[in-house]
Amino acid sequence: MTTPHPLRGLALFLLCLFLFACLDTTTKYLAETYEVPLIVAMRYGVNLLLMVAVLAPRHGREMVVIQRKGWVVVRALALCVASIGVALALTRMPVAETSAILFFAPVVVILAAGPVLGEKVGRLGFIAAAVGFVGVLLIVRPGGGLDPMGILFAAMAMLGNATYQLLSRKLASSERTIAMLFYTTLIGTLIFGLLAPWFLNDHAPTWFEALLFLSLGIYGGLGHFLFTAAFRDTPASLLASLNYVQLLFVGLLGWMVFGHIPDALSLTGMAVIAASGVIVALRKRTPPVKRSV
Repeated sequence: MTTPHPLRGLALFLLCLFLFACLDTTTKYLAETYEVPLIVAMRYGVNLLLMVAVLAPRHGREMVVIQRKGWVVVRALALCVASIGVALALTRMPVAETSAILFFAPVVVILAAGPVLGEKVGRLGFIAAAVGFVGVLLIVRPGGGLDPMGILFAAMAMLGNATYQLLSRKLASSERTIAMLFYTTLIGTLIFGLLAPWFLNDHAPTWFEALLFLSLGIYGGLGHFLFTAAFRDTPASLLASLNYVQLLFVGLLGWMVFGHIPDALSLTGMAVIAASGVIVALRKRTPPVKRSV
């Protein structure tokens, strides 16, 4: 077993969050022309092809040998639920509102990390989650105009994502990162590949759209590889609070692609989210206080 490196895990997690922001932005862009199941199927399919072409020759049996088959399958299904849920939500709601609902997932992870994983969360962990969510509320200011079905799809994605995160940490001690990624991709490809033919249309993709479809597999595959590797180095309750940093990336990409410029309250919310990251760092670096006897 390799020695955990929490700071390395934090760095990997931040990079994977940026890739996930790219994935969501690209999905929303393509959903203006293509049906969601087709987009998700292309994401998983491209990811699987890249794994077989690039990783299989080097890793061989490491990609297929797993110890806890049932939990690995459940983890893959949880990500399938999250993938289709967020894609459907993005067709009905703006990225910011969708992301806000998804960011209930870190709170669920922090609350469940104790009873499910046996991790000690501590006060700073709860404070970091609360501060980050306050930042989310400043950005999206929920309260009206959201599509009810969009909210339902986003909530479904949130629960799937929380389950995926918890199981990633649970399985990190017994399973190889590459094997978990392979089975997650394989199961997603099979499920959405069966659905995709029912959602084809007559629109032939341009070269640019073809590149975007290809990028979905790259963003998703590399992002989830880094995601799983991060959980091997760092506790789930610690990484959960950093999830909010993805909103910074989403805000930037939303401005670049869709022309949305955050207002003053949204910028304040982004600063608050960044502050939650500082709390996470303090929580990790501050030694425990010894009680006097």
